[in-house]
Amino acid sequence: MRCDNPPPHELTRAIEQFNAGELFEQHETLETLWRATDAPVRGLYHGILQIGIGMHHWSNGNFHGATVLLAEGIERLRPFAPSCQGVDVAALIADASAAREDLLRLGSERMRERDARRTLRVRAA
Repeated sequence: MRCDNPPPHELTRAIEQFNAGELFEQHETLETLWRATDAPVRGLYHGILQIGIGMHHWSNGNFHGATVLLAEGIERLRPFAPSCQGVDVAALIADASAAREDLLRLGSERMRERDARRTLRVRAA
């Protein structure tokens, strides 16, 4: 699969789950797709999955897990910017980077002041 291909059903479903705040569920949906896909586009799925799980960790108060997975997801998505399979990858990178910066500013003591499930959205290209 390539970036100019339409998104597979599983990606569309995972994005719906992500945007609904169903972060663990999006992980389950994307993991199946990610494992069944050959490189290079599998990195797109893995990056979105990591950002979603980073936000899940944030919502559960796991500061270290959130900061690490957000950073890894952002880096994994960079080769797919500006867009891939209908996903506005550049916007997701920018939004996830801003969210991570906010999280770092809040720190582990104040991270629950922000509802992580409503912080990020995956947008269409």
